[in-house]
Amino acid sequence: MIEILTASEVERARETGRLVGNILNTLKHRVQVGTNLLEIDAWTKEMIEEAGAESCYVDYAPSFGSGPFGHYICTGVNDAVLHGLPRDYQLADGDLLTLDLAVTLKGIASDAAISFIVGTAARAEDLKMIETTQRALDAAIAQARPGAKVGDLSFAIGSVLTAEGYKVNMEFGGHGIGSTMHQDPHVSNDGRQGRGYTLRPGLLLAIEPWVMADTNKLVTDGDGWTLRSATGCRTAHTEHTIAITETGAEILTLPSGPLA
Repeated sequence: MIEILTASEVERARETGRLVGNILNTLKHRVQVGTNLLEIDAWTKEMIEEAGAESCYVDYAPSFGSGPFGHYICTGVNDAVLHGLPRDYQLADGDLLTLDLAVTLKGIASDAAISFIVGTAARAEDLKMIETTQRALDAAIAQARPGAKVGDLSFAIGSVLTAEGYKVNMEFGGHGIGSTMHQDPHVSNDGRQGRGYTLRPGLLLAIEPWVMADTNKLVTDGDGWTLRSATGCRTAHTEHTIAITETGAEILTLPSGPLA
């Protein structure tokens, strides 16, 4: 299913996007060395419920997971890049943490992810990997306009990632979003220009470049959800939900306060 939202629905999507951006920004500032992943999940639940929103994850039970997910946010540490199931783990100085959040407010969903270093013991290679996913996301958004093809966005992402030497996994990528979290079209993290669905005003896309330092192979953790790099290398993931407008693209999941 591909949804094209009305102007009033896009306005509601802006509200949902701000909420997602603000929650992630708040969590980034609150997390510190010693924070437990289950604390992050509890904080997220509290903020979602205070806003009168609903989690897209608690009852999420796709064919590839061991569901339902049962938590409010994905928390990936170091080699865990996607669907990180919150667990009893205290973050250490230098951990690379990925937070992925999707909520629904007033019938419209929004989805975003951030990766950052906990504490002060940052590795240069981790910072480069995070920055590369951010640049790949920016490159895709720059291509997003009416008449562009999904393949144009995928090509932009893949060009940035591969130029830095990262291998691209094609199993999981971005997606359409609207009244539900996951919709068509699929937005892979590499592709060919001029191919795929033609973008139209009112289309919402969750675009999410992610990489693993030295592999493109994933393994599933024993929890049935968390996807880790097959080699144990570190990983990074950046995501925004955007709306296609008459003239380009609008990022919906930016925080309304000072940027992290």
